[in-house]
Amino acid sequence: MKVTKDTIIGDLLRERPQAVGTLMSYGMGCVMCPASQMESIQEAAMVHGLDADGLIEALNQQDAETN
Repeated sequence: MKVTKDTIIGDLLRERPQAVGTLMSYGMGCVMCPASQMESIQEAAMVHGLDADGLIEALNQQDAETN
């Protein structure tokens, strides 16, 4: 699964539960709350004041390393 700014966090976590660690390391401590499950990566990054591009790159790198 290639992660983009439009990827919904809930979809990402259902397909790649190991992504929780990456999301949390970037400061998204609330990734398991119900509201975050319907947010896109871009929306969540904006709420938390994070760099969406850096987060997406890290998530895609993590996927490449595990495959």
